[in-house]
Amino acid sequence: MGRPFGIPVYVSPTWFIVAAFITYVFQRVVASWLPELSVPMTYLVSFVFAVLLYVSVLLHELAHCVVARMYGLPVRRITLYLLGGVSEIEREPETPGREFMVAFAGPLLSLGLAAVGFAVYQVVPPDTIAGVLIFQLWFANLIVGIFNLLPGLPLDGGRMLRAGVWKATGRPGAGTVVAAWVGRVLAVGLVVIPVGLALVTGQAPDVTNLVWSLVLASFIWFGATQALRGARVRARIPQVNARTLARRAIAVTGDVPLAEALRRAAEAQAGAMVVVDHEGRPTGIVNEVAVEATPEARRPWVTAGSLSRSLEPSLVLAADLEGESLIDAMRESPAGEYLLVERGGEIFGVLATSDVNKVFSGV
Repeated sequence: MGRPFGIPVYVSPTWFIVAAFITYVFQRVVASWLPELSVPMTYLVSFVFAVLLYVSVLLHELAHCVVARMYGLPVRRITLYLLGGVSEIEREPETPGREFMVAFAGPLLSLGLAAVGFAVYQVVPPDTIAGVLIFQLWFANLIVGIFNLLPGLPLDGGRMLRAGVWKATGRPGAGTVVAAWVGRVLAVGLVVIPVGLALVTGQAPDVTNLVWSLVLASFIWFGATQALRGARVRARIPQVNARTLARRAIAVTGDVPLAEALRRAAEAQAGAMVVVDHEGRPTGIVNEVAVEATPEARRPWVTAGSLSRSLEPSLVLAADLEGESLIDAMRESPAGEYLLVERGGEIFGVLATSDVNKVFSGV
């Protein structure tokens, strides 16, 4: 849609589903408040409300992103979709205070829009199109602001709770676990409470409200579960050490038959092969997947160099990388294997992405 503050904004196709739903539901409200309007006009006003509501959601997400950028956090994009919007911030804040401020910025802006809308509504005639739209918008922003302050992930209030637990314990992982479990409790409550109230009062639950409760509960439950899984992944990141995970590698020239290269690797008990030129400089890494896909009968006739990937500078990593630094380096240049070198340029070994993935297997 555009790049406000340099941040790309995308609209998911699911937005059109919810826009159509809001238009259909809100049309009855417009028709009852403004009976003098024709039916097509009431639908048009309802659609305008749906668009303005998502403009408010966009402003909510922009608030997150602008504060994140103030702290030097890169923002990939904003996407508007079925249940609102999502800001893709590529890194987590370094401190709980920054985490709190990035999270709080969204609800604060929504509540600010609600306050401004309420003030404007006091001077706009309520029985006009503008009056109806302003009333519904300020009320909707009030609900959005309050709902997002609920203290459970993936809501903004959950991130604020996470920041608080992080500050108290010094462990961001503990904050994630607490906020995610509170999010799960909220998800269950969104369904159980309306149904329980209906049973207590002897009334049948409103189908529309029940459907929305189920949709919101599913969204919160799924987001909380993803947060728990992410916490388990992050807990294992310190175990990722390039030296520990490296495979011993042998150097072969590109014209060596694959069968001979494999024999040399087995003899040296090496798990990887680096292609070098005749002066011993590394030029490529033999791809493990390509080797496994080559039938044994063809291996004497295929050269090691033909199954190697050219050694681009981004595929050469320092052997002392570990943790977040190693993960970031691999994320910047996805590949199956990386050459690990010492600070002096000597070959230390080969790091296989599959070996790194094993650290996180079962998470």
